[in-house]
Amino acid sequence: MLGIVLASLNMRAALAGVSPLMSEISGHFHLSAATSSLVTTIPLVFMGLGSIVAPRLARRFGTEAVLCGALLLLCGGILLRVAPPVVALFAGCALVGTAIALLNVLMPGLVKRDFPDRAASMTALYSTTLILGATGSAALSVPLENALGGWRGSLASWALLAAVAALVWLPQAVLTRRGAARPDAPAGSSAGSSAASAAATAAGSASAVNAVYAGEGPRLTRSPLAWQVTLMMGTQSLIAYVCIAWMPTIFTDHGMSKGGAGLVYAFYTLVQMAGSFFVPLLAGRMRDQRVPVVAVVALMAAGVTGLLIAPVAGAWVWATLMGVAQGGLLGLALTFMVLRTRDAHTASRLSGMAQTWGYLLASVGPFAIGWVYGATDSWTLPVSLLLVACAALLFLGLGAGRDRKI
Repeated sequence: MLGIVLASLNMRAALAGVSPLMSEISGHFHLSAATSSLVTTIPLVFMGLGSIVAPRLARRFGTEAVLCGALLLLCGGILLRVAPPVVALFAGCALVGTAIALLNVLMPGLVKRDFPDRAASMTALYSTTLILGATGSAALSVPLENALGGWRGSLASWALLAAVAALVWLPQAVLTRRGAARPDAPAGSSAGSSAASAAATAAGSASAVNAVYAGEGPRLTRSPLAWQVTLMMGTQSLIAYVCIAWMPTIFTDHGMSKGGAGLVYAFYTLVQMAGSFFVPLLAGRMRDQRVPVVAVVALMAAGVTGLLIAPVAGAWVWATLMGVAQGGLLGLALTFMVLRTRDAHTASRLSGMAQTWGYLLASVGPFAIGWVYGATDSWTLPVSLLLVACAALLFLGLGAGRDRKI
């Protein structure tokens, strides 16, 4: 349980800690807005691509060993980002994204395997811890910068958290590689085979499973409903990572202090827990989820409109509206993967499709918004484009929210 909590703390902290420091990073390397957005875009691309190889690595080496390796890779990627040459910054971002992809894909299967009677509560624990990690990283980035003498010290400090988590997972990884029998393994099986079984379960959330089961079940790529769920997942992720990349910068460019912008952004991240907890509970009690779709998209659109009209004066209000909406949109997207499918196998395949294409779609957002800002030297058009994304979410959500099955 401790290992799961520590791994979860690392699943977003390395990304959320960058945003409040983006202006310093861009200024140090003399990066344009579009180029600096690659600091957020590159991890997203590799989060999508990394999900393909995660199940194969887990089957080959065991879930525990891959998780431990992912945390070590995360530690190395965080440190590489602060090396002097600018190429190291982008190479480190690729390693960070790959490491997070491995954690994302393997964690659900690990929870289901080791806590079969408490899977729901453990899932709630690690998802809540994930958000807390992102919140803490966003809130502490500027204070750590001041305490450690610059943005490099602030970013590098999160390598310590990853290293501690890796140390906790190391004994598990060693026992697995030695083939020590697990208490929950069948007679005659080893930890390696148990880990392989868990990896196969976790693989349901990665696109590699689509190839394994290509000849079984409905063809998802030919299903309009599957694409509605997938594109909804991708569009809400796009908005989320645009906010990760640019929300503090929007505030500071309009006169807010760096510390204040970091706190508002951290609050935006924190209140996502309310939406991600309550909206899926409400949606799960309905046969048709179009009403909650309209509600959360309306909240998001209201927050974006406020960010466009009075970004600093109402910053805390807009952060509240957008945070609750963002958590609710994520919860709905994940819930639709279950409600819109007839069996667990199809749900796993839909999850893999949505995760891979969703992260790749989301990776376009930070770069595109940064390019538009650089071209116009204003945040008016870039923020307005988020309203276009809200309109797309409404269209996709109304389709995905109907009482239909794949």
